[in-house]
Amino acid sequence: MSTLPPVPEPFYWTSHPWGAALRCAALDPLADHLFTSRQLGLPAEPAWTTLAATLEVTPDHLRRVRQVHGHAVVTVRAGSAGMPGGGALDSRPEADALIGDDPGSALAVMTADCVPLLLADQRTGAVAAVHAGWRGTAAKIVGEALTAMQRAFGTDPANLIAVIGPAIRPCCYEVGTELVDAFAAQQHERYLIDRWFIAKPPRRGEREIPKLRLDVAGANRDQLILAGVPEGRIFDCGLCTAMQLDVLTSFRAEGAAAGRLAAVIRPRARHQAPPA
Repeated sequence: MSTLPPVPEPFYWTSHPWGAALRCAALDPLADHLFTSRQLGLPAEPAWTTLAATLEVTPDHLRRVRQVHGHAVVTVRAGSAGMPGGGALDSRPEADALIGDDPGSALAVMTADCVPLLLADQRTGAVAAVHAGWRGTAAKIVGEALTAMQRAFGTDPANLIAVIGPAIRPCCYEVGTELVDAFAAQQHERYLIDRWFIAKPPRRGEREIPKLRLDVAGANRDQLILAGVPEGRIFDCGLCTAMQLDVLTSFRAEGAAAGRLAAVIRPRARHQAPPA
């Protein structure tokens, strides 16, 4: 196995028969969860079956959606029927976030540079898995997920733990000015846009204007804070997908041949403690 990149506390790597996975100790008491590595072999369907077994659910209880870079949210309630499972792609609802409180179901989103976020409510036990590319981030997908958790489960953002997984970082994410316009059109404050879109000053004598670089993870972190999640309960692994290709995958770096990563979370039964 490739050498695993260092991660800040409270993140840690775990080993599985299929490869390495990243977890966050801050989430452990509330939910079983992980961010996969490229070794799992997604998006091949057998890899999803393997992932379901890792989370100790049946494949039809590994809940997935058809991701469309929007801001729709699907709710998976304990005891409900007809919720999205594995199934064929066209049988899943279009959405980019799942929320739920069912210990019998795991919620999963898939990424290959976009920001994966896992959320857990310390009071109610409800959880969320969110896929936030630049379009979803501009459309405030993480805020939509929090609003849905408030409506469905009575979640107070002040009680949330939020975890940001591997994603492309500003070091490797050059973008055009049209993205600035897209964020402005969604009514983001100008000071935030200026913080999220980073431009190095030109070197002396250079006429070419440096490319903008977008901090998508930082934008989602700021949106969590603005929604009421305490800054000290937001944890970011800091890993760049485009810089760790031996362990992670990146569409920007690898193109159409890139594999996929998954972020998955399963709420614990309220009496259940994390494994020792």
